Amino acid sequence: MQITRRVDFCASHILSSPSLSPEENLARYGPEANPHGHGHNYTLEVTVEGTPDPVTGMIVDLKVLKDLMTSEVVDSFDHRFLNHEVPPFDTVIPTPENMAIEIWRRLAPHFPGPVARLHCVRLQETDDYFVEYFGS
Repeated sequence: MQITRRVDFCASHILSSPSLSPEENLARYGPEANPHGHGHNYTLEVTVEGTPDPVTGMIVDLKVLKDLMTSEVVDSFDHRFLNHEVPPFDTVIPTPENMAIEIWRRLAPHFPGPVARLHCVRLQETDDYFVEYFGS
């Protein structure tokens, strides 16, 4: 069984590889390579899977899940310029793919299983674009 919790946050970033020239970054990332950055309103969904506890009937307490999402992700990412304020994005390009991996890295230790384990991190950047990460 799976349970999913959703939170929103806002953040800005620049998509730019230091190994590419400004022209190559513009060709690769388009307006997302603007050196002044740009922002998005992100929606993060975290799915935990497991078997409901026989006493509580829950896989995980949704308030606990939301508190973890807030303390481990939202408090660090919300209203931040990711490239300049949130490691590892000072050295890793903050694409939604890389952001989802980092979010997984931050949350997975809290759900080691076997009762509840992290199943999926889904990060939506725009109405028609999202990534899902299922760990490695």
